Amino acid sequence: LLSYLSFLCRYFRWWYKKTRIQKKSAFIDLLCAVPLQQIYGCPLGGIGGGTITRGWRGEFCRWQLNPGLYHYETVIANQFTVCLRCKGQTVYQQVLSVERPSTLQGWNWGYCGHYAFYHALYPRAWTVYELPGQNVVLTCRQVSPVIPHDYKDSSLPVGVFIWEVENRRDEDVDVSIMFSLQNGTGTKEDRNGGHWNEPFAFEKEGERVAGVLLHHCTRVNPFTFAISAREKAGTGVTHLTAFNPAGSGREVWQDLLQDGRLDSPTGTSSPTEKGEVTAAAVCASCRVPAHGHRTLELALAWDMPRIHFGSREKLHLRRYTRFFGSGGDAAPALSYHALTHYEEWEKKIEEWQKPVLENSQLPSWYKSALFNELYFMTDGGTIWVELPPDCCAEDLQGPAGAGLSHLLPVLREYGRFAYLEGQEYRMYNTYDVHFYASFALVMLWPKLQISLQYDIAVTVVNEDIQPRQYLMCGQTAQVKLKNVVPHDIGDPDDEPWQRVNAYLMHDTADWKDLNLKFVLQVYRDYCLTHDSLYLRDMWPVCQAVMESELKFDTDNDGLIENGGFADQTYDAWVVNGPSAYCGGLWLAAVCTMCKMAEVLGDAEIQQKYRDILSKGKEAFERMLWNGKYYNYDSSGSNTSVSIMSDQCAGQWFLGACGLDQGEFEVFPKSHVVSALKTIFEKNVMSFAGGTMGAVNGMRPDGVPDTSSVQSNEVWIGVVYALAATMIQEGLVEEGFHTAEGCYRIVWERLGMAFQTPEAYREKKVYRSLAYMRPLSIWSMQLALDRRAGRSPAPLQPPQVPIHP
Repeated sequence: LLSYLSFLCRYFRWWYKKTRIQKKSAFIDLLCAVPLQQIYGCPLGGIGGGTITRGWRGEFCRWQLNPGLYHYETVIANQFTVCLRCKGQTVYQQVLSVERPSTLQGWNWGYCGHYAFYHALYPRAWTVYELPGQNVVLTCRQVSPVIPHDYKDSSLPVGVFIWEVENRRDEDVDVSIMFSLQNGTGTKEDRNGGHWNEPFAFEKEGERVAGVLLHHCTRVNPFTFAISAREKAGTGVTHLTAFNPAGSGREVWQDLLQDGRLDSPTGTSSPTEKGEVTAAAVCASCRVPAHGHRTLELALAWDMPRIHFGSREKLHLRRYTRFFGSGGDAAPALSYHALTHYEEWEKKIEEWQKPVLENSQLPSWYKSALFNELYFMTDGGTIWVELPPDCCAEDLQGPAGAGLSHLLPVLREYGRFAYLEGQEYRMYNTYDVHFYASFALVMLWPKLQISLQYDIAVTVVNEDIQPRQYLMCGQTAQVKLKNVVPHDIGDPDDEPWQRVNAYLMHDTADWKDLNLKFVLQVYRDYCLTHDSLYLRDMWPVCQAVMESELKFDTDNDGLIENGGFADQTYDAWVVNGPSAYCGGLWLAAVCTMCKMAEVLGDAEIQQKYRDILSKGKEAFERMLWNGKYYNYDSSGSNTSVSIMSDQCAGQWFLGACGLDQGEFEVFPKSHVVSALKTIFEKNVMSFAGGTMGAVNGMRPDGVPDTSSVQSNEVWIGVVYALAATMIQEGLVEEGFHTAEGCYRIVWERLGMAFQTPEAYREKKVYRSLAYMRPLSIWSMQLALDRRAGRSPAPLQPPQVPIHP
């Protein structure tokens, strides 16, 4: 209790200095958690260009344009409005929103929610409006360019809204869809003055797109919104350059009501005065014949090409600037590209998703979870930037000179990628968690995983000798030690890549899992990509981190020991001596070192690690196997016999690499299956009636382990990984039942769609909304692919000579 109180005092002192004196936000704010709002739907935008999340009721309500920094605000002016006209008369005009706000009271609000239906299958969403009493049905299909193995269009900051209009009347009807948008994101910056709007049209190859640009002129990270529609035969596009979204909005409403069109004034609007806000609207109109269908296509694009992180030290260019330029004038071209390419995007999305969706053996909840959890790939504070054109290898390698021959070509071709541990845990590429989430990246955008690994490899061989106090223990140590894997590559409110290890809780140089997770990912990535240049580059780095790790084997029995504190990803769960989690990861990493040495023809290293593996396997079984499962640790304390749901993490990775049988069988198959069955019986079925996934720690008597704040939590990303391990080992039904509990709790019972947290407890307590780790669900898909014989992972990757 005393040590916990000491930590709280240190944390509060640090928090006060950071937030009240330095006026910065805390990387983890324990005092001001983001409140749960059960409103979110599918986010808009590609990877790394910022995201705008829409709610399932259609509102624009979560903003991440400044990289990694979130703003939660529903901007009420951002709406779609429908106008229906018959025989030259407006018969129906309605904002497609259930809200009844205090502003824009000249508009017809309060659409009845009984007549609207929402579906999301990321990166698309559908809203169906059965307009009451009108015999007209509107379906709005929302599409973002999130396309596996695509490194161009997947980077674009755009979203497209395709409105399908079905006229069930016996007469023609003129239909208009008006899209209104405020200049800004609902922050006080919207009222700073100097923002202005202008109409635009973009014509190319016989296609024309028209709309309004909203220039948001802030000192740091200025941007431009574009709202637009596609002109085509029978479809007219009109606009209103500026209106006051804080007023009644009556002039906009009357303008549309009069003839189903907007006035389309020419010229730019005046820049706003301080205290003023401005908005704009675009309207697409067409005639729909009796019992006929027509389509109206609108788009939203945002162009913030040149960004600074919180420290404002370095200028970065987003990935999409490679294709659309960095001058801040790309919004018209982005809009045109989106409206003329979305059909191609949808074709590719359907081809990718179809094999899963049409597989009748897969439960429907799994299909939803697999694709919808991918929201975090774009909405995880994600950033994807280009290398500066004048950047050379020495700039990237750091003072230590990493010796990575393909670092520069990889980063030059594919850029740098980073995503947050969570929207509330603001650290980029948190590596102990990325270990779980990385399956989504390596299976869908493997070049981004390779790029991320190169960035980690550079930080491994470099150090930061700056001393600082760590909050959990109160001791002072340097920020980053040489030849160890960092916890993260930095805080977006500082200068990521340049200053790593934003995590201040523990000195992670003494963590036991980070180095091992690097080695395991290197071999897993090689298995799935066959990238032998990458393997050759990473080999010396793997050797360096394993040498660092060897010091934790204090008794030379081939097995590392934990240090008597929370020295791994479970950073509040103390572990002492050899343990199932870290010991298992260690043996798996030693096994992959043997395999990589074999592939690279490095006989000396191969023998070294074979000897360690032989000793370590014997010690692991002797010290931790109890006849049914592996003990939490070997300390002999009253919690050392707890059943940890994540005890087979090493086997999970080995199975994903095809290294779980024959000469490479590290953990006896019968022991693995017995441990998984015990976890299923105790951590899953004896917890909350088997309906909430697997609790992290369970006592042998079927009572959750309450020795730490994390041992009686359910970690969704860990449960998906556990389910994948079960599937790998043939316990397919158990795997699906285990994972289903998490999906039902998060997406249905707790209403946490598109904000899956890190953890929850039995009694509706949750922690850290919108978290990285649940992307591990893609390891379930890999396990299913392997079982079906569709494995992208060869059991015998080709030999690679160690010297080119």
